[in-house]
Amino acid sequence: MLRNLATLLVRGGSRTRGHGLTRLELPPSVVPTLGCDAVGVPARHGFRMLGRLPRNGCVFADTDWWWWIVPAGSDQELTWPLPSHYAEGACVPAVNPRLIRRPDDSSPYTPPIPLYLVACQLTGTAPLWTAGVGSVRSA
Repeated sequence: MLRNLATLLVRGGSRTRGHGLTRLELPPSVVPTLGCDAVGVPARHGFRMLGRLPRNGCVFADTDWWWWIVPAGSDQELTWPLPSHYAEGACVPAVNPRLIRRPDDSSPYTPPIPLYLVACQLTGTAPLWTAGVGSVRSA
């Protein structure tokens, strides 16, 4: 697990947008009305995540990582568990990613909260919500 993360960090650390990152290209039949980010997990978790989600949008894969398209800003208010990787703008440190799953409708998105919870479950990580989320305010 740590070896895959180290590979990702080395690849991601030496590349910047336009310099080694690959932007995941959506099929023309889907409409990204909310912008696009991506959440990646090591390939060993890919099929299990795919099967546990109530809905899958566009899913991309290369030999090492699988990437789910989520609405832009899906990293706000939560901490994605290691070894998952959150990629703004769907610019990912991937080599020749290919689209392996198309959505059933015109939305490219996988709902981020179920994706987050499944990622936590598969990595043995308790969900970590940002402070203040879900807290009761006194009047």
